[in-house]
Amino acid sequence: MEGKNEIEYGDGFLGDLRRLPREVNEKLSFLLGLLQENTFDPRLHTKRLGPPLKDKYSFRITRDWRAGFMFSGPHRIKLLIVDHRDKIYGRMKRLL
Repeated sequence: MEGKNEIEYGDGFLGDLRRLPREVNEKLSFLLGLLQENTFDPRLHTKRLGPPLKDKYSFRITRDWRAGFMFSGPHRIKLLIVDHRDKIYGRMKRLL
């Protein structure tokens, strides 16, 4: 993507931030800067998700933590949720 992305925070994402371990939250802050500059920076390990999560994406915070997002417009990213890798995709399905 060209240009800087605008990031909006979904209610679920903001609620999840309070529950994250401190070290995960600190790394997430750095990664959000990368996401804003280049959604597909290799350090993010961004993945397009398959059905039923069509048009949704995730990126890796740590080996065990992921953030889910979608594009809500050109150069506009809506962060949906952040959770452990065992739970995030099930939670994202319930958002549909």
